[in-house]
Amino acid sequence: MEKYLGIKFVEAKSMSRGEDDGYLVRYPDGYESWCPKEQFELANRKIDALTFGHAIEAAKQGKKIARKGWNGKGMFVFLVGGCKVSGGVGSTLMGGNFESCAHFCMRDAQGKCVVGWLASQTDMLAEDWVIVV
Repeated sequence: MEKYLGIKFVEAKSMSRGEDDGYLVRYPDGYESWCPKEQFELANRKIDALTFGHAIEAAKQGKKIARKGWNGKGMFVFLVGGCKVSGGVGSTLMGGNFESCAHFCMRDAQGKCVVGWLASQTDMLAEDWVIVV
């Protein structure tokens, strides 16, 4: 069998089934299953305590992400997909129409868009990333 890394958003409720502790798990399509506690907790993290890798996967699925410890109110990071650009200063500087690569942007504390946001090493190693709702 091949190996996979699963990245999905689920809802879960702690419960017991007989003498076994576990979770009732509901998937986005409404499917429900039961999972033993140890296996569930190894494979899933609450969305308010994500690693940077999990946060990137969430951003790839269109979610806004942020660090719990960021002081600026309303700050978050989001992924912008590549797009075709024609006209304007960018087109003039690039020598004509061009296609941009996917990149991260940040909404800063003043509500402005910071294009091309880069994570610090502290950000990359943190486990306090959250999905902004």
